[in-house]
Amino acid sequence: MPTNSLPFPVFDADNHLYETADAMTKYLPDDQRDAIGYIEVDGRKKIVVRQQITNYIPNPTFDRVGRPGSLVEYFRNGNPEGKTQREMMGRGIDCPPAFRNAKDRLALMDEQGIDYAIMLPTLASLLEERMRDDPDLAADAIHALNRWMVDEWPFAYEGRIFSVPIITPGLVDRALEELEYVLEHGARIILMRPAPAWGYQGPRSFALPEFDPYWKRIQETGTLVVLHASDTGYTRYINEWEGTRGGEMTAFGKPRLFSSAVMGRHRDIEDAVTSLITHGTCWRFPDLKIALIENGAGWVPNLLDHLDHAYAQMPQEYVEKPSDTFKRNFWMHPFHEEDPRGLIELLGADHVIFGSDFPHVEGLADPVAYVDELEGLPQEDIEKIMGGNMMKLLGISA
Repeated sequence: MPTNSLPFPVFDADNHLYETADAMTKYLPDDQRDAIGYIEVDGRKKIVVRQQITNYIPNPTFDRVGRPGSLVEYFRNGNPEGKTQREMMGRGIDCPPAFRNAKDRLALMDEQGIDYAIMLPTLASLLEERMRDDPDLAADAIHALNRWMVDEWPFAYEGRIFSVPIITPGLVDRALEELEYVLEHGARIILMRPAPAWGYQGPRSFALPEFDPYWKRIQETGTLVVLHASDTGYTRYINEWEGTRGGEMTAFGKPRLFSSAVMGRHRDIEDAVTSLITHGTCWRFPDLKIALIENGAGWVPNLLDHLDHAYAQMPQEYVEKPSDTFKRNFWMHPFHEEDPRGLIELLGADHVIFGSDFPHVEGLADPVAYVDELEGLPQEDIEKIMGGNMMKLLGISA
């Protein structure tokens, strides 16, 4: 076990891995081999999905990566000097082995004082949106990635790193099949994007009753569901306001004022939560455990007020008050730049979790330093937020 700098277990609920170039291609079926590839453009490798070059992430091979935490000050204090993103980030670094494989990452966690961590893919969040109109291909590509993770990032490595496979829910039978596959290989957590599920009839909420067999199995197995920030497809709606065609979500593209402002309202996660409540999934399966990671938390009070107002207008249509549903089924990860005290007061310390977003540029270079943001809170609450709540969700004993 690590020599922890804190006198209690630390569980970082938002760590990321950087995929190798073969992560999404190694196990693709032969008849889908041309769906994903790489091409060199002006001396730089780009990923190609279904014959389209994507700039979703400018360096999809991750040979060079941004320095962890290089944009922390930007997210905390803004950009008063009007610097470009490149100026704020500075020079990148060669991708270290600890970002590529579980064994080296565990050694780094020991140095950082982290006992446990959720490990989430990075590049993989581009897949579903770019394959939305071919749900079979999406299911094949997600399965190929999950098979790669079994090899390189086991789903429960040494009982300390919990790597998170993806489930794409558009085809319920395929989603159930994939769920069983990852559970058989030790998964304790699954990742879903907060976006409509694309099936043969187009997009539909994954909270509609037709998806109940899937949610039933998740509840039966006690599997934790993570809804993490992703390419949710909302850029398609924003493009209508911008008057542009074909633009894609990019992590480091030139900012557009309207787009930046709208994306900052977190409508995608608000809509996903609203659907899970009002379409009844959380009422039909009240023991579901859903962690909202890297979606911010500033939107939560207003959304709960709005949902409770809708409830007051037609209580006969609701099973229970929406804010009560939220406080039972959801666990919140606030951004490190947000003051968590209001959220803790609203939800209770039992439903707030810590995540650093390491090693991303917008995350914390020193994850355990987040404890300073909790100064003045009761010690019991600090221990819950920094690790106890996640340990309880996964059934880990101290």
